[in-house]
Amino acid sequence: MEARKPSNGAAKVLAFNVQTFLDSAGVAKTIVQYGRGEAIFTQGDTCEHVMYIQSGGVKLSVLSKTGREAVVAMLGPGDFFGEGCLAGQAVRMGSATAITASAILLVGKAKMVRLLHKQHAMSDRFISHMLARNVRIEEDLIDQLFNSSEKRLARALLLLAQYGKQDKPVRVVPKISQATLAEMVGTTRSRVNFFLNKFKKLGFIEYDGELPLKINNSLLSVVLHD
Repeated sequence: MEARKPSNGAAKVLAFNVQTFLDSAGVAKTIVQYGRGEAIFTQGDTCEHVMYIQSGGVKLSVLSKTGREAVVAMLGPGDFFGEGCLAGQAVRMGSATAITASAILLVGKAKMVRLLHKQHAMSDRFISHMLARNVRIEEDLIDQLFNSSEKRLARALLLLAQYGKQDKPVRVVPKISQATLAEMVGTTRSRVNFFLNKFKKLGFIEYDGELPLKINNSLLSVVLHD
């Protein structure tokens, strides 16, 4: 059977540039700059905007009743977050913090709903983003359940460096603390420090004892090795 070729519509979706569209639609005007470690929103805040990362990086986390923080996602340029308002959430279910200097575009709930209803290319891009986020969450859960802390750390570093996301992925991990890496991986800071030094000795990363660090392609072998 002959392989099915992608339709023109699919090609248009792949070529669709969110930032260019938001600029042309007059939406990309409410841009807020956040410094490293600054709160973008806090758990319990009113849920009024969908947000788009123009540059920088964002940590999404949830705080338990006992005060323990769990990191649920690390996002980078081109990612949406805060979309819970579109599903009827009145308040934020978690917190968002800039992990490096970041430029965040705020799109009001009503305006975002209109864009998704009227602009099919934008709607397709947003749905693709949400599906990818769901897959990522499932992968993170499997990672936590079945993989060692060493493998989880390697995967976290590759994701932070946006490995495989672009033709020329970013090779530098944003400057985040070892404590934050430990929260992401579900281990202690001392174990993170141990594995970082191990990865350095094996040539998987370029690391001088302080973040940020540079990722080499060979780090992928840690994730793929059984």
